[in-house]
Amino acid sequence: MKKIFSAMALSLLIGMASATAQEIKPFVEGERAAFLGNSITDGGRYHSYIWLYYMTRFPNMPISVYNCGVGGDTAYDMYKRLDNDVFSKNPTVLMVTFGMNDSGYFEYNGDNAAEFGEQKYQECIENYKKMEQRLLQLPNTRIVALGTSPYDETAKIEGNLFKKKNETIKRIVAYQMEAAKRNGWEYLDMNAPMVALNAKGQEKDPAFTLCGSDRIHPDNDGHMVMAYLFLKAQGMAGKPVAKMEVNAGKKSVVAAENCTISNVKKVGRSLTFDYKAESLPYPMDTVPRGWGYHRTQAMAADVVPFYEEMNQEILKVTGLSGNYKLLIDGEEIGVWTGKQLAEGINLAKESKTPQYQQALAVMHLNEMRMEIVQQMRVYAWCQHGFFQQQGLLNANNRKAIEVMDANVDKNGWLKGNRDNYSRLMHDAVREARLEQHQVLVDKIYEVNKPITRKVELRKM
Repeated sequence: MKKIFSAMALSLLIGMASATAQEIKPFVEGERAAFLGNSITDGGRYHSYIWLYYMTRFPNMPISVYNCGVGGDTAYDMYKRLDNDVFSKNPTVLMVTFGMNDSGYFEYNGDNAAEFGEQKYQECIENYKKMEQRLLQLPNTRIVALGTSPYDETAKIEGNLFKKKNETIKRIVAYQMEAAKRNGWEYLDMNAPMVALNAKGQEKDPAFTLCGSDRIHPDNDGHMVMAYLFLKAQGMAGKPVAKMEVNAGKKSVVAAENCTISNVKKVGRSLTFDYKAESLPYPMDTVPRGWGYHRTQAMAADVVPFYEEMNQEILKVTGLSGNYKLLIDGEEIGVWTGKQLAEGINLAKESKTPQYQQALAVMHLNEMRMEIVQQMRVYAWCQHGFFQQQGLLNANNRKAIEVMDANVDKNGWLKGNRDNYSRLMHDAVREARLEQHQVLVDKIYEVNKPITRKVELRKM
């Protein structure tokens, strides 16, 4: 697929659209980063993609990332579960996003849409103020205000279309950004840059959207764009996986950024050297993952300059002529000309490299980890989206099951997740799930360590 538009134009567009963005401090070793939100956070992947970046780019700096999303939540719903579901995780940094549900839905197509939008805006701000007061009481937690991804009103697709809904969302985001400035919090508006990217994509394809088939829930590529915007705000643009330059004629190392190059040799028709990076390339998933998702994480590279800005593993070799086969640890990667090698090639785009395959293992372990998290978030939804209203929060007893069973025929989501709750209501089962999660995290930080690779350029 061709890129929708150039990397330079993308960077300019995103920069203009996110003019209200303040730099977000990068995570540090031991950070406990919690993402508080609604279903976009609950069932989405942007926080998992962000953690995958840290897993591969900073393999010796373990952090923890927590999904604190619950589907259907408004700012008030989040306020009610702060102690039980969020503060209990002892976050050192808390990302807060809301607005999609707060802004309402069907009434935008009614006769009093403007009045409805104003009503929902005022309700949201009053509810947010309650949450804001609680957040201000956290002396040891950094707060990051995230303006929500947009509701896409402009894509020419089938499905619910609530005109002017995103206008209300934009007002909510603007208030949230101003409150963050007032409180000295970090902040990032994801709405404006994603609206701009949607508009640009729709110039060529009117059905293009980063916001999913329902205009609300970003697909995998949309979540990767959200991760990109967050990482860019953390200052990750321009930080390479590695950059290496070797002069073949002099058998010398010209440059080595975030890596070490040694034992440069020229034997017969081959140039060889040892290469050890401090990071792994970021693996871009080519499988559409998640219920109802049709697009892949890798498709985000057609929309934002992630490879150009954040996924550069550059091999540059001067002094060669003709065609050369590249082998790493004996594995054939491809063939390039001496001119191409002198200009530099991005190994992060080559999925055959041993280091990329190593990164893929990290990606799959991270997906397995996320599957457990999603089961736990369904349990959290049952607790806070249903039992809390019944006065049975964390009851986990026969009474809770009886009340659930009395309501499953009236609530399809409850019915679909009864089995998950009936298992996780038991302390031992939840403990086992959390232990499995920790095993996966430990394995990730075991297998994500870069190792020394043998690079060979063999003349054809």
